[in-house]
Formats: sequence, C-alpha cells, structure tokens
Amino acid sequence: DLDHHELLWSRIRLAMREPFAEFFGTFIMVLFGDGSVAQVLLSAGLETAPGGNGFGEYQSISWGWGLGVMLGIYVAGDSGGFLNPAITFCFCLYRKLPWRRFPIYLIAQFLGGFCAAGVIYANYVAAINSFEGAGIRTVPPSPTATAGIFCTYPQVNIDTLSYMIPESFHGTQLIHLWKAFLTKTNQFFSEFITATLLMFVIFALQDETNRGAMGKTGAGPFFPLALFFLIFGLGACFGYETGYAINLARDFGPRLMSYAVGYGPAVWSAGDYYFWVPIVASFLGCTFGGFLYDVFIYTGPESPINTPWLGLKRIIRPSVPSSQRIKESERSSA
Repeated sequence: DLDHHELLWSRIRLAMREPFAEFFGTFIMVLFGDGSVAQVLLSAGLETAPGGNGFGEYQSISWGWGLGVMLGIYVAGDSGGFLNPAITFCFCLYRKLPWRRFPIYLIAQFLGGFCAAGVIYANYVAAINSFEGAGIRTVPPSPTATAGIFCTYPQVNIDTLSYMIPESFHGTQLIHLWKAFLTKTNQFFSEFITATLLMFVIFALQDETNRGAMGKTGAGPFFPLALFFLIFGLGACFGYETGYAINLARDFGPRLMSYAVGYGPAVWSAGDYYFWVPIVASFLGCTFGGFLYDVFIYTGPESPINTPWLGLKRIIRPSVPSSQRIKESERSSA
C-alpha cells in the first residue's frame, strides 16, 4: 500500500495547504460576519423574537465580525492567518514575507469571501424574499435594501418632508429623501483611519520585543483573541459611516457575489461608485499604519525602515544587499 503522503491528493494538499488555509480562514470570517448582518437586518422589529424586537442589535454585528476574524485566524494558522490582502501586502513589505505569496494569498482570500457570501445568500434567500419581495433586490439607500448584508455602503441621512396635498385628498403627505452627507474624502478617511489602526495594532501584537502586548513576547497564543477585541472595537467605534470594510476580500468578493445573484450594477454605482474606496483605502491605510509602527516603535531588522534611507536604498539600488552579502562572505572566508 502507498503511504498516504504519496497519494495524489496528499501531494496537492501539501503544495496548496497555505492557500487553502487562507481560503477557509477568510471563508469562516465572512460567513460569521455577513451572517450576523443578515440576521440583524432581516429580523429587525420582529415581534416574535425574544424581547419582541428582532434577533440582534448593531453590536451583534461587531460580535459576529470579531468572532469571525478570531476563528478564521485559528483555521488559517499554518499560513499566518492574514485573511486580508492589505495585511498580506504589509507583511511582504515590512516583515519579509516572500512576495510570491502575495498574489496567491490574495486570490485565495478573495475566493473565500466570494464563496462565503454565496453560502449566506443561499441560507437567507427565503428571508430576503420575505423582507424585500420575491425577486426584488435593492441596494442602499432603499428602505428595504438587503445588499448591505454582503458588502459595505456609505451612510446617508433620511430627511422627512411634509407638505399639504390638495383638499380633495384631505391630508398631509410625507416624503422621505435620502441625502448623502459623506463626501468622497470623508468616506476615504473613515476607511483609511480604521485600516491604519488595524495594521498598527497587529504589528504591536506580533512584535516579540514589545512587552506591552499580551504576554512577554507579543500576543503569542492570545493573538486571535486580541484580534477579536480589535475588530469589535473598530466596529463599535468606527462602523457608522462606511461600515469599516478595511478588507478587499471581505468587501469586493461578497460585492461581486451580490452582483451575480441579482442585485445588479447598482452594487457598483451606489454611493457615487463607492465600491473602490474600501479597496484603495485598505491598502494605503494598512501601509501607513505599518509605517508608523516601524518608524516609532519597532526595532527588528526585518523592516526596511530600519535600513539606510528608510528602505529606499533597496528600491533605488536593489543589487546593493546582494553585493554586500558577497563581500561579507568573502571576508568571513578569508
């Protein structure tokens, strides 16, 4: 009999274990996160729920995303548990994670979010039909929009106007107007600051020289739990304006799935084509957060910040490090 390590699938699994881990870690994260949004939104005001007012409140969403991130990291431990292309990018940039992993992890994370959104839609499709109407799919600011289950949209104000209609109708008509109050700059900054905080704290939690973290050498085994509190806090403090997407895999993947299942091109045009903001802001914000931590706190040799010219020398003259290694090798052998 063949040893199980010699089997075809065993060899495939060995080669693809880390991308599989990122896929399923992101899958678990989005499954819990989008699932919490679906339950809160679709059951809003339901009198048959315990307490007579739906199955959950806004904080339930913060719990869902926090738990999803924590459990996703446990699932994806072998690959590093990045679950976010922007975080993967920063570990390549600042912590010498091999760049070849970045596109592979990005695809795995994107597909994980995309597939998880499909599972959520399949599970809640009957509830969505009941909430919106069979075959009706709308995006914010529609009062019955359910597209927000899958991805984020910028907040709008609801202005209620009343005016007198002709006497023959005997009454006053109320009109609801949805008015966007966030400019593109506001939207971008909301996502940028949350992404900056995310990366800054992650680097702090994983800094083995930082004794202020949980444990003597960084967060250690408590890192997933610490991430739970971080994500919960970001949702509780910064979730109102744009929904704190801070993750291409968590937002763009499910957004594409919502487009595929019938929400239509409005998922791209809503909020004056808001869809690109979480993508760009997550990368720029995480990059800035990592930069801040390394400039002011981190002392390890992995970071390009702790090299001549803040790492710019590696970009301008990439051959210099290799030539230096050759010279050092020659000196050591002499």
